[in-house]
Amino acid sequence: MATGIFPALAIRSSTGVEVWKSDGFKNPFVPEPRFVRDESKLCRAIVYSPNGRFLAWANGTTVQISTVSDWKLLHSLPRPKAFYIKFSPRSTYLMTWEAYTENPKDEVKEKPNLFLYEVASGREVFSIIQKRHADWEMHWTIDESLFALMVGGEVLFYEVQPNTDFPIKPTKRMGGARNGGVSVSPGPSPPFVAFYVPGTKGAPFMCRLFRYPNLEANQPIASKSFFQADKVEMIWNQKGNGLLLLTSTDVDQTGVSYYGKQALHFMTTKGDSFAVQLNTEGSIHAVAWSPRSTEFCVVYGFMPSKATLFNLKCDAIFDFGTGHRNSIYYNEFGNMLVFGGFGNLPGYIEVWDLNLKKIITEHKAPDTTLLEWSPIGDTFLTATTAPRLRMSNGFKVWHYTGALLHETHWPEKQELLEIIWQKYAPGNFRENMISHDKIEGIPSKTPQASKQKYVPPGMRNSVSAGSGETSSSSGTTRALIPGLPPGYRSSVQLAKDKQKNKKNKISREITLVGNNGITNGQNLIRTGSGGGNRLNAQEKKNRPQSASSSKVAQTEKTEGNPKRSQSTNSGDPEKDKKIKNINRKLKDIKLLKEKHERGEKLEHTQIVKINSEPELMKELNALKL
Repeated sequence: MATGIFPALAIRSSTGVEVWKSDGFKNPFVPEPRFVRDESKLCRAIVYSPNGRFLAWANGTTVQISTVSDWKLLHSLPRPKAFYIKFSPRSTYLMTWEAYTENPKDEVKEKPNLFLYEVASGREVFSIIQKRHADWEMHWTIDESLFALMVGGEVLFYEVQPNTDFPIKPTKRMGGARNGGVSVSPGPSPPFVAFYVPGTKGAPFMCRLFRYPNLEANQPIASKSFFQADKVEMIWNQKGNGLLLLTSTDVDQTGVSYYGKQALHFMTTKGDSFAVQLNTEGSIHAVAWSPRSTEFCVVYGFMPSKATLFNLKCDAIFDFGTGHRNSIYYNEFGNMLVFGGFGNLPGYIEVWDLNLKKIITEHKAPDTTLLEWSPIGDTFLTATTAPRLRMSNGFKVWHYTGALLHETHWPEKQELLEIIWQKYAPGNFRENMISHDKIEGIPSKTPQASKQKYVPPGMRNSVSAGSGETSSSSGTTRALIPGLPPGYRSSVQLAKDKQKNKKNKISREITLVGNNGITNGQNLIRTGSGGGNRLNAQEKKNRPQSASSSKVAQTEKTEGNPKRSQSTNSGDPEKDKKIKNINRKLKDIKLLKEKHERGEKLEHTQIVKINSEPELMKELNALKL
């Protein structure tokens, strides 16, 4: 941090709100003494203003606004139920939203729940009823001259003129957007407006791009239609000239993914539209624009997932290879990128130099639920927060070379809920030079996670502990899939057992044919398909060795081919048909087990299907008898 500026950290926990500060690159973070700690246990949100001048938080009684320069309290806004808060792009206004409720005893049943306050004066300038929980906020232009608001099935546009009263009525309206969405470009005014509506009665989803104020149905600059979408996420680049559309379905009808099916589309303000071609099957885990606005990154596919960099023509320009990743984090300047493997992955972190397209470091930060780059762009923090994880809460600050600079473990019986970096106005920092030389950090005091999986007391010392099996060779157990029967063995474990049994059989055959086939003076019994045939020991001795080897090989071939050994022709066409049908179902069950082994979650119907395996095997054995 050659700038000499050390951004502060605002922290929200189950015991209140506080600010921590460091006075040196490798010095630890400690509570900022000038900030009066808020002791409320009902704090729901904290946010810095985009220009870095203010910090606001909702403490369950009021919404507090503090100045960052001296940490003095500026305003206390009377919004005890505020759940979300957010500043406008130039930090002129603060939006607050609370869950919509109706009280039949009140004279006025419907009351506003979305409020807008002027930060300088603390004055309420606008309010409206907003029942939407997602996409609740106003979508502003970068100069704050206009905002759009989705209310019900209608988009309302309000033009804000300087030195005049705040508008009460909308300037323009767009209808027909029930269950749809709107997004305003962050570029200069007049802005571009993206507007999507869901398909009905077999019609496709439709996303249109307009240039305000030309919002008529016949005036779009670009249009994109797509099927197989239950929702659409619109992601602009910083210049406001490129828009990514991440579409997704709640359920994948093909059964390939438990999480539904995703697709990625691209639109430009020049009127172009493309479908982003991804060269492997599987989910889209993360999408992110570079702050340079000239490229975007996508993480996709089955684990280990792929990561690819695309340009504004949707051409793949760099392949990061595969890894255990499901998230993307660019730093402030777009010269470095972090891939994270969090959630159901054990905290993998990769840091890449995007100028050289070269990996800088990779390490692990287990149980990470939050990652954020410092505004200076050379350090980032990882944190374990509630309610996602209620144990081992705390945070760490890392140098981009992988060195640990700070570590704090949150006190027991308290929960760390949120932690954010102080923001600064654009242009405060220059792009930092990247060095691949490792720097020295501090040793972590985080206890290493035990490699032994937890087994409930009632299943200990049981053969079916974990996923139905305990591996005596590795000492590990696999987690039980809810709904699977006791004693269930994974396809991987079955394959290992099959290979082990095969080796044991081969070993026994070699023992039997050793010493020219004579074993304790007894006749040798061949156990292949002609298991009833006996071979005299003297005849075996006189037979050429190659013939003996051929018989052993034939035995191995028969025993190692389950399809061959299970093939049955009973002479009864109806019985053979039933056997064939059961074998087909068993094959489907095997494929479902393999899906689980790849990390895919199973639907309820698929679990029921796996549960039917014992009955199918019982029926198959009865038919063969």
